[in-house]
Amino acid sequence: MSGLLALLDDVAAIAKLAAAQLDDIAAQASKAGAKAAGVVIDDAAVTPKYVTGLPAARELPIVWKIARASFFNKLVILLPLALLLNAFLPWLLTPLLMIGGAYLCFEGAEKVWHLISPHKDHGPQQAETLDAAHLEEQRVKGAIKTDFILSAEIMTISLAQIEIDTVWIQAVALAVVAIGITALVYGAVALLVKADDFGIMLGAKGRLAATRAVGRSIVKSMPSVMVVIATIGTVAMLWVGGSIIVHGLDVLGWHLPYEQIKHAAKAAAEAIGTASGFVTWAVTAGLDGIVGLATGFVLIPFVTRILAPVAGWLFPEKA
Repeated sequence: MSGLLALLDDVAAIAKLAAAQLDDIAAQASKAGAKAAGVVIDDAAVTPKYVTGLPAARELPIVWKIARASFFNKLVILLPLALLLNAFLPWLLTPLLMIGGAYLCFEGAEKVWHLISPHKDHGPQQAETLDAAHLEEQRVKGAIKTDFILSAEIMTISLAQIEIDTVWIQAVALAVVAIGITALVYGAVALLVKADDFGIMLGAKGRLAATRAVGRSIVKSMPSVMVVIATIGTVAMLWVGGSIIVHGLDVLGWHLPYEQIKHAAKAAAEAIGTASGFVTWAVTAGLDGIVGLATGFVLIPFVTRILAPVAGWLFPEKA
């Protein structure tokens, strides 16, 4: 009997350990996913443009192609690479993270600059000159490249937020983040690209007048919805990119920006007195966003006048 009780105690201990580890995985995955929210929003905001101008019947197959590539990018390429870097070259993660943050700052600032100084969009002309199959192939390739960059940023940000050193917990937590984020992003994208079709169907075939009115409202509201999503994505990119730059500089030894932002957020929370947690977050995010916007504006001429011409010279077939 004592042996059986000892065995049951061992089983209970193993079960508790497994439950604790599952809690660790869930907590780390949740924390990592929340920190990567800015990139996730941008990913969801960017992707719908890749199906614009293509037949409605091809919209969901295209989204699935991109989503499938995104799963592969995150789980097969980026997850092992991130774990290897973390194990053997951990000092490289902060510079890589800052490069990714700089990319987000550039992308966000470029969108703001295009809003201030509108430029001609060549997308419709391209849609007219290419057949649908060729255009779809180009769009999918472009979307997969963009997704790879954003996925690399998501995985790097997520890994940086995981505080447990156990490799298998890191791997499972990253896998949970990768699967959850990809399903969330492309599920949302699928709903977005088909929302207007759903509205048209309701407006034309709804049995009740109210149902038809809802359908027409969905169709009319979709352009505004896409603008709002794109705006949120831009703001989130600048906030997350600026935050990455500020924290990276702090880790590398330049503490002034981080300390100044922290001091300003604390002072604002004390001055207002209520909802101090929200005020601290809002001020920190706002100042991080300003840093991100400034960084992006500095990078725009560097990228457009130096990096882009050099890339065109090195890879003329890609230009």
